[in-house]
Amino acid sequence: MEFDAVLLLSFGGPEGPEQVRPFLENVTRGRNVPPERLDDVAQHYLHFGGVSPINGINRALIDELRAELNLPIYFGNRNWDPYVEDAVVAMRDNGIRRAAVFTTSAWSGYSSCTQYTEDIARARRAAGPDAPELVKLRPYFDHPLFVEMFAGAVGAAARTVPDGARLVFTAHSVPVAADQRLGPRLYSRQVAYATRLVAAAAGYTEFDLAWQSRSGPPQVPWLEPSVEDHLAALAASGTKAVVVCPIGFVADHIEVVWDLDEELRAQAEATGLAFARAATPNADRRFARLAADLIDELRTGRHPTRVAGLDPVSGCLASVNGEPCRPPHCVATETAKPAG
Repeated sequence: MEFDAVLLLSFGGPEGPEQVRPFLENVTRGRNVPPERLDDVAQHYLHFGGVSPINGINRALIDELRAELNLPIYFGNRNWDPYVEDAVVAMRDNGIRRAAVFTTSAWSGYSSCTQYTEDIARARRAAGPDAPELVKLRPYFDHPLFVEMFAGAVGAAARTVPDGARLVFTAHSVPVAADQRLGPRLYSRQVAYATRLVAAAAGYTEFDLAWQSRSGPPQVPWLEPSVEDHLAALAASGTKAVVVCPIGFVADHIEVVWDLDEELRAQAEATGLAFARAATPNADRRFARLAADLIDELRTGRHPTRVAGLDPVSGCLASVNGEPCRPPHCVATETAKPAG
């Protein structure tokens, strides 16, 4: 399978104070989120001048992709400019016939995978009958370069705090019902598996997984424990230092730079915990190499490159033109194989 372009598909974020509230309304449209909740979240963005880091990081990643791939790179978002619909229309007008779609999410699950296939289908409808074929690359939570980047980041963070720091992984919490929507705990099992791979690569035999950034009514069960509750329990048990690795995020979203770097760090320091946050991949050249390798899997037809660990969790196949990889659900189809 050959490609004549790449589409980097992401979540989007505001790039000025006047954009914050419209962006949040886009994100929460149809979810009956109270206005006061949007006001609260808006303050997180306004703390940073109303600018989310994500668009700037993605533009830097595009520069790295251009250096790795001899292909045009397009950029589209779900929730803010540049919108994916505009990107696909531009691709059509430029004569692109088939493009690989690399998303800034490593996971299966509804919001982390299926919703991106919906974005692709919507953008193709906007482009009309001459829309290019769009092939969404597979989830990459167990790719060797994903593991390598996070393991290196854990090691670098650990060197900034006292020896013996507890390693705590975090990922975005979702409602328990959503975690069951596309298969038996597919998202949370993938996250847990990736934590085992990264911890082993970083030399840890003991570590924890907690969840962050939940929202919604308190009566709805979400994945637990929350990272705030978990750090409080660690401090109460006598732990002196923590390394927090936001493995659920491939870039510094607001949920990283606010929820962790601001709020969680303040909580840790108030309870006497030395705190270090491991870096996300952001625009690391290896992240661009990871995307190039996923494309090469499809171009050559070779077996996906994965890191094997105990109790492996499968990933999904690529999807085409916004169709699920295995209708009607995103079903695991690949068995983990040793890398190389």
